[in-house]
Amino acid sequence: MPDPEVRERPVRRRFTAEYKRRIVEEANTAAEPGAVGALLRREGLYSSHLVEWRRLYRAGALSGLARPRGRPAPHPLAAENDRLRATIERLEARLIRAEKVIAVQGNVSALLRELSLESAGQTDGR
Repeated sequence: MPDPEVRERPVRRRFTAEYKRRIVEEANTAAEPGAVGALLRREGLYSSHLVEWRRLYRAGALSGLARPRGRPAPHPLAAENDRLRATIERLEARLIRAEKVIAVQGNVSALLRELSLESAGQTDGR
């Protein structure tokens, strides 16, 4: 007897490829009127299950019958790729700041050289 308690979070049913193939073949061999409906009721399936499984069966996609639902798993290198891109952006920002500092230091150096030449010219002329 099943537990009458309702679960907090429903559990999605999962069907193996072999089970799907068996149900499709059994539905395809049903000759009597109402036999497919009886099969679906007996197995607790929806007609949409059978429609989708038949489509995959006709396409020869037995591997597709076992495919998991939901989003595909991300590529294993995707996280590393994102991390490396962020590192590149951070280092490029540091490079731009360093180039600005070097430019300012060059300007300060030129200004100091000019001031020292002016002061040297004033001391020589006195």
